[in-house]
Amino acid sequence: QVRLVESGGGLVQPGGSLRLTCAASGIVFRIYSMGWYRQAPGKEREWVASITTGGSPNYAESVKGRFTISRDNDKNTVYLEMNSLKSEDTAVYYCRRFSPVTWGQGTQVTVSS
Repeated sequence: QVRLVESGGGLVQPGGSLRLTCAASGIVFRIYSMGWYRQAPGKEREWVASITTGGSPNYAESVKGRFTISRDNDKNTVYLEMNSLKSEDTAVYYCRRFSPVTWGQGTQVTVSS
């Protein structure tokens, strides 16, 4: 059974940092590209960042320079390091496996003073 489990969300002040973790099980993790998406209240889910099997990252313009995606194939884990957080980063963050698509359950990130 394929599972993606996110953790690391929480409440943080503007300008702060968080690191999200997505632990995968039931798959041969290293052969899949992985990504992070987010969904804010009343908005559609949007792509945030992705990383290829070879470790090449790509970022949405809104997070470029502030967020870093990485992966550890030995631990079947993908990370999202988020710095200089803004109120508009508030959302539920989801981990995704590409092709076939699998989603995690999400973790809430709230940026507020």
